[in-house]
Amino acid sequence: MFLKNEDHASSYACMASIGDFDPLHSTVPATKIEVTVSFVVLYTQGIGTKEWREFGRTEVIENTLNPDFVRKFVLDFFFEEKQNLRFDVYNVDTRSSNISKHDFLGQTFCTLGEIIGSTGSRMERTLSGIPGKKCGAIIFTAEELSNCRDIATMQLCANKLDKKDFFGKSDPFLVFYRSNEDGTFTICHKTEVIKNTLNPVWQPFTIPVRALCNGDYDRTVKIDVYDWDRDGSHDFIGEFTTSYRELSRGQSQFNVYEVLNPKKKGKKKKYVNSGTVTLLSFKVESEYTFVDFIRGGTQLNFTVAIDFTASNGNPAQPTSLHYMSPYQMNTYAMALKAVGEIIQDYDSDKLFPAYGFGAKLPPDGKISHAFPLNGNSEDPNCVGIEGVLEAYFQSLRTVQLYGPTNFAPVINQVARSAQDITDGSQYFVLLMITDGVISDMVQTKEAVVNASALPMSIIIVGVGPAEFDAMEELDGDDVRVSSRGRFAERDIVQFVPFRDYIDRSGNQVLSMARLAKDVLAEIPDQLLSFMKSKGIDPRPAPPASGTPSKPPLNTRI
Repeated sequence: MFLKNEDHASSYACMASIGDFDPLHSTVPATKIEVTVSFVVLYTQGIGTKEWREFGRTEVIENTLNPDFVRKFVLDFFFEEKQNLRFDVYNVDTRSSNISKHDFLGQTFCTLGEIIGSTGSRMERTLSGIPGKKCGAIIFTAEELSNCRDIATMQLCANKLDKKDFFGKSDPFLVFYRSNEDGTFTICHKTEVIKNTLNPVWQPFTIPVRALCNGDYDRTVKIDVYDWDRDGSHDFIGEFTTSYRELSRGQSQFNVYEVLNPKKKGKKKKYVNSGTVTLLSFKVESEYTFVDFIRGGTQLNFTVAIDFTASNGNPAQPTSLHYMSPYQMNTYAMALKAVGEIIQDYDSDKLFPAYGFGAKLPPDGKISHAFPLNGNSEDPNCVGIEGVLEAYFQSLRTVQLYGPTNFAPVINQVARSAQDITDGSQYFVLLMITDGVISDMVQTKEAVVNASALPMSIIIVGVGPAEFDAMEELDGDDVRVSSRGRFAERDIVQFVPFRDYIDRSGNQVLSMARLAKDVLAEIPDQLLSFMKSKGIDPRPAPPASGTPSKPPLNTRI
């Protein structure tokens, strides 16, 4: 199965990879069922709907119990969405394209995140759907589609450029153009302006190789040299052409270019050139993606912290934000499930530490701002998201809602775990759900600044009608968080008020999907920013084993 990963932080869509369909392993005895001609159908499900739509089919494989399908499925991968998939396996009886005309052999359900989050992006699932029969197993592997993810860094200088300014020399800058299939050119980079010189040395700059040549190493790259003018009517000095392949040779005699001005060349017989441009250095580095790290084994450690302050209201009353209705989830449970059900696909042990803050604990009524929801201070882990929800509901029955709303203790708690594992094997995501304004903003900002140097992200979801203006100070999209003169190394906080995502028709599934999409969208880039800042490369993905964990009769997809 091939996937396409959308990089939301960039203006371009990054063709990501994930996928390659590998074996479908069947444990059905040959004496009971004879598989001679088979194929697989993939169905996808839209957000907030239960409707399944056919996405595609493999080709038909004949005369084997072990079909090895060639056709791949290319899917868009969105980390922040729960992308449900269904795979149905059929035995072909007729030439009809109507599914109902063929024998159903079994099916399985999963999410795209589960496949990607499995070791080496390889996952095995048991087929089911025929009562009383073993339907076999299916194995998926996913890999990211490569689309020239290299980044080039280069530096150029010029010598003896034409003098364009009456009272000075020239203020030169370079403009790079990528050639298109139709012979036109698209601008892809401008250097800075170097004032009053005919021998400028421009600063090194970085550009994606795909932006420079669209992955075609021999495609023409045109470079114009201009003299900058304040009024925008920049004077043309000259031009030259090259290619990525030529540039990649680095500093050499081949990368000294004559700058030519066609008009001057046509008018002056003795015209030689308008100067030269020399490549001083050229370096290419690979740009890793979020999926590269996940396939290499990086785990997302998910921690939950829930606000148990009195401002939430009495949990026994329907007006409380913590009210446990027998008919629908409260907003705390919705936020927790929306985010947790996506992140859990990237955590192999499915054990999630869960804390509460702002409550008085039995038996002595001591106020705590980081108490384990399961009551076990030695092991705060809950099994799966359902385990977290169960511990949350149990805590509502045993603790007294109080205050104040202190964030720093929980942030520091998770940071202590994160600082012990900084080799790229784990990345920590803390989800904090609150109904009010932070009481310890100074300490929280200090905690965020400290945590920004660690493999850690913080998601804050505000529930209820309160004003959350102060929270925006922690979300460093515009201004980086600072404390005592120190700025956060990275933007690691994402804050959203849940009320902005509530579906007006009351569709909780849609509300949760909208929330998760927004709060999780920044996690891949935040993970990558940490890895890059520490010089950490993804580990190689473990080799996919062709041997199933179940015995004979294999069917390959």
